[in-house]
Amino acid sequence: MSSSSSDSSTTMDMVPYLHFTPGDYLLFKSWTPSSAGAMAGACIGLMLFAIFDRWVWAMRLVLERRWSGYVHDGDGVESVSLSSPSPAPPSPCPKRVIPPFALSKDGPRGLMQAFQSLVNFTLMLAVMTFNAGFIVSIIVGLGLGEMLFGRWKAGHLSSH
Repeated sequence: MSSSSSDSSTTMDMVPYLHFTPGDYLLFKSWTPSSAGAMAGACIGLMLFAIFDRWVWAMRLVLERRWSGYVHDGDGVESVSLSSPSPAPPSPCPKRVIPPFALSKDGPRGLMQAFQSLVNFTLMLAVMTFNAGFIVSIIVGLGLGEMLFGRWKAGHLSSH
């Protein structure tokens, strides 16, 4: 069976190669930038959304650092917070490797991960249009976001 010409004119075929042409659905059927101005706006929006992705990632690192109980001093050395003034004497029991479940920390951590995944999957769906303008905008946004917020990672990694 073949579809009629009226049916094929109402459906939009996905272009299976990299292209710069407008007319791709951006997440929703109603978000279809079809003019040069609409494409520019979509690309700027995707770039800002990619910067937002890196900010969310940086905020998660800040929260993880706070939840871990470590305080970062300015010299690149991390020290244990003041809640335990002296190390405990060695005990015959093995040290706990995994911290206990705490809803006050693990609940927000799970919500933050879910939100971060939502942002990442949204960017992935934009990339899957094969529109090179969208892809370049996302890459530039991720690079700018890393430039703005990547240094927050440096303090986090110095503890390892």
